Amino acid sequence: MNARVEAVLARLGGLHPKRIDTIDGSTLSLDRIERMLALLGNPQDTLPPVIHVAGTNGKGSTVATLRACLEAAGYRVHTYTSPHLVRFSERIRVAGELIDDDALAAGLEECERANAGGTITFFELVTAVAFLAFSRVPADFALLEVGLGGRLDTTNVIRHPAVTAITPVSLDHQAFLGPTIAAIAGEKAGIIKPGVPVVVGPQGDEAEAVIETRAAEIGAPICRWRQEWRCDAIGAGMRYEGERWTVDLPLPSLPGAHQIANSGVAIACLEQLTGASLTQAAIAEGLRNIDWPARLQLLRRGPLVEMMPGWELWLDGGHNPAAGEVLAAVASGWRDRPLDLVVGMLNTKDAGGFLRPLAKFTRSLHAVTIPGEENPLPAAAIAATARTAGIAAKEAETVNAALADIKTADKAGRVLICGSLHFAGVILRDDG
Repeated sequence: MNARVEAVLARLGGLHPKRIDTIDGSTLSLDRIERMLALLGNPQDTLPPVIHVAGTNGKGSTVATLRACLEAAGYRVHTYTSPHLVRFSERIRVAGELIDDDALAAGLEECERANAGGTITFFELVTAVAFLAFSRVPADFALLEVGLGGRLDTTNVIRHPAVTAITPVSLDHQAFLGPTIAAIAGEKAGIIKPGVPVVVGPQGDEAEAVIETRAAEIGAPICRWRQEWRCDAIGAGMRYEGERWTVDLPLPSLPGAHQIANSGVAIACLEQLTGASLTQAAIAEGLRNIDWPARLQLLRRGPLVEMMPGWELWLDGGHNPAAGEVLAAVASGWRDRPLDLVVGMLNTKDAGGFLRPLAKFTRSLHAVTIPGEENPLPAAAIAATARTAGIAAKEAETVNAALADIKTADKAGRVLICGSLHFAGVILRDDG
């Protein structure tokens, strides 16, 4: 990231605090982003066909899979995701390429001038930058990942998407979205639009009932997991069966059984996407080449790997109870080596809910306070929570210190560094 981008981001970070709700303490609203976009000439109304993806877990992986498959078929694709891991430009891909630093800085400055000191959040301004950039470069499709919730998320200014999707819903961000699965599902279902197909990933009964009700109320065709579509492991690969397609495909390059369902959501979206022509070969190529770091990523090089010869080091950004369940399902198949955790979390997350599913698969846990983070959960609090969950836990000053202690064990094993996308970003930045 060049100095100009750093200077603009630092200035805007001060003017527009990173609070998710609002600057003035009022409730979540689309008023500010709509005002901002109107000042820019409503660039969101000129985007190519949009696939809009909400959900608690798996929405980023689904977007990454969609991008891989569409690009394998030769399409130019805009993509907006959050948060970034290492470079801020990761959030905005313009026709397949990370936004150029100069273009990013210019877009931020243009939106800042247009806003003219009006009340707006940082995320709203960045969303406006993305829409502005997308409107100026031709592409075939645009992929938008919801930042928070759905109904009042800044991306929900797209009035007529081509397809919407809702990946698994679970408890997270309760302070903003509500205390129950039903309330959170209602917020996610806010992206559903009349007449627009909505693809629904695996859901509990409560969430699925809310989503089904909303789709029926506004007349959105619904495509549900294991009803209108399914995707299951078959032999060494997987089979997708939908309303029109039945295809045998390779497993996605992202590891974990949960990624089969995420890939299924993506393929179901492609099946519903009018104006696209995708061959089985293109979908297969896309599945083999999904680029989505810090989602059960095996670290293959860098200083951390070099200090742990004979060990496996994995990285994951999951941070809520549902993510803990997913990681536990993966760990249940990792019986060939002992598992040690290095955990850093934010103080807004349910550490106990995340760690409890992992307890019976874990040999030890080393807790780290995320360096440079505004709202870290202190290492002492993580360790105490882990002990309550039945995990032998220690505090460590740094990840390096944690690994140095772990490698004194009698048997080389497998280390999973996890607990936060922010923490994962620090690892990828510092480990090259």
